[in-house]
Amino acid sequence: QLPLALWPPPHLQTAQDLELLTCPTFLLFPNDLFLFLKKKTFPADLIQGLNSTDPAIQEKAIAGAEKRLSSASDEEGAKRKPKLDRTLINTRPPGLPSQEEMMNPESFLAALEKDAQERARRRKENEALANALKEKGNDAFSKGDYALAVQNYTEGLKKQKDMSALYTNRAQAYLKLQKYKKAIRDCSWALRCDEKCTKALFHMGKAYLAKKQFQQSRECYLKILEIDPRKEKLCKGCINEVDSEEKKLGEEERAAEEYQSGKPTAVSVKELLRKLGKPDQDPLYYAGGIRLLINVIQDCTEQTLFRTNGGFSVISDNKVIERVLSAKINSPAELELACSLLLLWQAVCKGNEENQRLLLTHPDVHLQLPALLFSEVPEIQEQCMALLSLYAETENGRILLVRHQNTTKWLQTLMSLVKVSDNRAASAMNLLTYLIMEENFKIQCRIKLSTETLPIFTQLLSASETVNEAALSRCIAIMGDLCSDAVIRMQMTENQECWPACLSFVNECWTQNSVTRYPECLYAVLGLMMNLSLEPNSIIEELAEEISGKCMSLFNSPDGRIITRAIGLLSHILPASLAAVEEAVKQGVVKKMIRFLKAGGQTTPGYAMKVLASCAKSSWQAQMEIVKLDKKCSLLLKLLGCSNEGVAGNAAFCLGKCLEVPGTATNLLDTDVVRVLLRVTTGDAQKTAVQENAAIALGKLCTADARHASRLRELNGMAALSASVRNMQGC
Repeated sequence: QLPLALWPPPHLQTAQDLELLTCPTFLLFPNDLFLFLKKKTFPADLIQGLNSTDPAIQEKAIAGAEKRLSSASDEEGAKRKPKLDRTLINTRPPGLPSQEEMMNPESFLAALEKDAQERARRRKENEALANALKEKGNDAFSKGDYALAVQNYTEGLKKQKDMSALYTNRAQAYLKLQKYKKAIRDCSWALRCDEKCTKALFHMGKAYLAKKQFQQSRECYLKILEIDPRKEKLCKGCINEVDSEEKKLGEEERAAEEYQSGKPTAVSVKELLRKLGKPDQDPLYYAGGIRLLINVIQDCTEQTLFRTNGGFSVISDNKVIERVLSAKINSPAELELACSLLLLWQAVCKGNEENQRLLLTHPDVHLQLPALLFSEVPEIQEQCMALLSLYAETENGRILLVRHQNTTKWLQTLMSLVKVSDNRAASAMNLLTYLIMEENFKIQCRIKLSTETLPIFTQLLSASETVNEAALSRCIAIMGDLCSDAVIRMQMTENQECWPACLSFVNECWTQNSVTRYPECLYAVLGLMMNLSLEPNSIIEELAEEISGKCMSLFNSPDGRIITRAIGLLSHILPASLAAVEEAVKQGVVKKMIRFLKAGGQTTPGYAMKVLASCAKSSWQAQMEIVKLDKKCSLLLKLLGCSNEGVAGNAAFCLGKCLEVPGTATNLLDTDVVRVLLRVTTGDAQKTAVQENAAIALGKLCTADARHASRLRELNGMAALSASVRNMQGC
């Protein structure tokens, strides 16, 4: 008889075998079950006879089965050795059902259920033990005891072999112990437990990278991206790391080959580094040697040989260079040495990511760079900014800078250089233009913005006569770009000095007749004010009339860019103040906006239509003026078909407001207004507001004059309109 754990027997491979389990012979000869299964000699016709409903056929089949079993039993008995003691010993494990119970289907199912419950209980206990050991391993890992962590994770796996977290955690510990092959093996086991285990793929990628198996490493990260596209940033960074390591290895191999081949510049690098390693020489000795070294560094080969031959150790091992960099410059020789070293760093880091990383992570440079950037010596400060710009020009370089440097004071330090008259102003703005492309730099800028940066910025705006105009315009543009960060934008908007300073600067740049000076600065400050106006507050409400009035005056500028930004700023300001709307309408803003809309363009119509809609929303006078200037609303009907959904939506809104003016609907009887509005209402615009505004305008049109409703029915538009309204309500 079979133990329960082995039921059904492994001999049963076919449907014919399984069918045999239910035949009457099985019930008649339970003691011969194993023998029967082992021999498997019943032909198909005999099995069919056993299952026959004809008593005669069944009886014949049973007799045949008995004969075959008897024959098989005799053969087996002949092979067995005689036993003197034939006492039957029950070797069945405790808890298993008896033979009689096994033959009872209900008892058999109950036994199965009991066994399943017992297995579940044991698994739950083992799972709890495995989790406890995992926590012990995690604690050891956090304390840096990676060997103990491995031991705990291993004990946990003895309790539960299919816990993927134990494999991935142990793999991470193996990575720390530099046992990369074992880490890869554990990650493979984790993936067998869970084929979508991204943690296993991540650690496997790290292990392959350490073994310099770059393609396998890259494939791991691509697989993570395939499983979870949300990890795109993580995978991109990891793949970049793989690419950098592969590139680094290739560079070092090529550099070694060129050195062995006797390339003059390659040989010179090693020789000059040896001479620069000579201690306690005059600063001019080192400055001259560094200048010679700069001249021989021509491409990646020399840059790589500089790195692989200990070039960066010059920084830490040479006491003269270290003293010059860490102390105040006291002589022309020391100044020459400091500038030479900064030029050398530029030469070895230009386009070389590995050299950039090594330089920036060097303990001494980590401390010296801020001091060099904030130096009172113009030459040193300019060369330091040139070095930092090499980093900031690339994404990886910017990440390195922000990761390894505290840049919280850089914004105000570089911004203050706008006041200088030399090249440092342009260099500072170049560096800032690159840095603000990195989100983490913006986050660090938040810390000192209100207390240190904005006071410097407002001073620059109020003292524009004494600053570098080109640098100031770039500085203002940089502040405008920083407003893409919501936290920075909020801080600037709520600053009591920022808005008045911007408005005062506009007044200084502009007279009623023409732009008197600083046109680039005026263009930049209008863009900054547009960005700041995205955060409405009490300061904007107080200054709305003054700002809108200044925007209206700028419509006379000969510079189309300034006009466009003035309209854009006005479109942001008017919704914040009813008084500003009324004043703008009195000054003829409706007529000017219609003129700009007729002129067309890519950006201006969007702003102009928004201004017109804001006026129509709050001013009855504006509605009447629109109808007066465009009796057939031909301009608005044309703009309803604009591909820019903002323009189309505001045109529909404006048309709806104009239809509140008596007689407007009647004036449109001979136009195709119903068809146009119906097309927009039932269209597939991504912005629901476009369809909603068109539906409202269509409703007002049909209410104002029933003949439009008849036209709508002629176009079979009622059903389409109803369906569109239901869809909008569903959205």
